[in-house]
Amino acid sequence: MKYQTRKKAIILLADGTIFHGKSVGDKDGSAVGEVCFNTGMTGYQEIFTDPSYYGQLMVTTNAHIGNYGVKEEENESDKAKISGLICKNFSYNHSRPSADGSLLEFLDDSNLFAISDVDTRALVAYIRENGAMNAIISTRVDEIDALKKELAAVPDMNGLELASKVSTKESYYFGNENATFKIAALDIGIKKNILRNLAERDAYIKVFPYNATYEDLSAWNPDGYFLSNGPGDPQPLSSAIELTKAILEKDHPLFGICLGHQVIALANGISTYKMHHGHRGINHPVKNLKTGKGEITSQNHGFSVDRAETEAHPNVEITHVCLNDNTIGGIEMNNKNCFSVQYHPEASPGPHDASYLFDEFIERIKEGKK
Repeated sequence: MKYQTRKKAIILLADGTIFHGKSVGDKDGSAVGEVCFNTGMTGYQEIFTDPSYYGQLMVTTNAHIGNYGVKEEENESDKAKISGLICKNFSYNHSRPSADGSLLEFLDDSNLFAISDVDTRALVAYIRENGAMNAIISTRVDEIDALKKELAAVPDMNGLELASKVSTKESYYFGNENATFKIAALDIGIKKNILRNLAERDAYIKVFPYNATYEDLSAWNPDGYFLSNGPGDPQPLSSAIELTKAILEKDHPLFGICLGHQVIALANGISTYKMHHGHRGINHPVKNLKTGKGEITSQNHGFSVDRAETEAHPNVEITHVCLNDNTIGGIEMNNKNCFSVQYHPEASPGPHDASYLFDEFIERIKEGKK
């Protein structure tokens, strides 16, 4: 890579603040989205391909990105889902023998614009202080007024429905068709490693589009139901909320992760809200209130479930708490076979402290079959 060919680039935030950097590679480009940051020290490929990050400009706080290349089997979806990448030091060379290629090749194949040489410490500190907001990254450093107009036209994440942008168009199957358990999964942004974790526990999964109905899922006669993670605001997901209400009415075993967790709350009349800057990283501490044990977890969400409304609900109990800010980390219903968490037990990337939740889901399915 000829480093001298890289272009000057800027990050223009919605409030007018500008940070400077350089293009990754030698091409001009621009990208828009909500700017957010992830504190993970590894797992950038899984982050970039996580459908939950659709529509977001990702700031990586680890100083070096790209140093171990990419590997096809580590993708969490079919392609990159972030809108663009912002990093400090971009590694054009990688040193992992098993890598399929470089991160630069991955970005080019994904038509993803990235900038580096950014003071990411200052940028992250600014986001933490002022909140996540829309931004544009661009090499058009002399067209500030034009960029401001483009940025003004970008919709706010609050109230934005994005599940339809990342969900499968057609139903598909995952796992061994002769497995003991059948699980119907609603894809509102599902990660591949969630499916792997379920399949490893003797489950055969049929994955349905975001707008599938209860009749669609129940026609397969599953033993349990799953609501996936995903991007955007949960409140516009009216079809998913109605589907959840129908599942709860029949008292089928139901498990939700992240966006699915929020949908379960909404189906119970509990509201959600947009967080100041969200939780995104692989070292977030959570306390399991049922066992008293702590868990280090992988998290990625910009919305949360209202705590006061949850505490006031007669049939919903808080099971997990995020210790950094005391927000809700998990809930369960005391009158239905239903539970959910606001973090990622499948990790990818991250620790495996919470993988027991998949085992709990299988146990709940067994109880349901009895």
